[in-house]
Amino acid sequence: MEVTIGKGEARATREKVNSHFSDGKKTFNCPITNVLDRISDKWSIHAIITLGKADKLRFNELMKSIHGISQRMLTVTLRNLEQDGIVTRKIFPEIPPRVEYQLTDLGRSLLFQLIQLSEWATSNMDEIFAAREKFGNTNSSLPGR
Repeated sequence: MEVTIGKGEARATREKVNSHFSDGKKTFNCPITNVLDRISDKWSIHAIITLGKADKLRFNELMKSIHGISQRMLTVTLRNLEQDGIVTRKIFPEIPPRVEYQLTDLGRSLLFQLIQLSEWATSNMDEIFAAREKFGNTNSSLPGR
C-alpha cells in the first residue's frame, strides 16, 4: 500500500515536524529526546503498562509481572520513573515495610500515548513486515506468523 500526500499536506506536515522537533544542534533541550531517553527502554514501558493494568503494585508483584527483568534493573527503572513524576512510591510504616507503586496522572497520560503507539504498530504490522521481507530481512515477523 502506497500513501500519497498532496503538496499542501506535505508542507503542513513539514512545518509541524519542524516546530516540534529539534534541528539536532540543541538536542539537550529537545523535549522528545530528553523524555524518550528515559522511557524508551523496554523495562520502563513494561513497568508503565503493568502499573496501568493493575493500578497499584508492590515491588515483588511488579517483578513477577515483568518477565526477564532483574531486581536491580526494576529498582533503577522505578527510581527513574519516580524522578520523572511518572510513578509514585508509597511506603507504609509496617514491619516489614510495605511499598506500593502507582502511576501518577502524568504516568497515566503517557500510558494513553503508549496505547496509541501500540494501536499504530498493530494496524501497520503487516505492512512493516512486508517491507522488511522486500529488503531480505529474514526476521520480519512475529513467531507463528
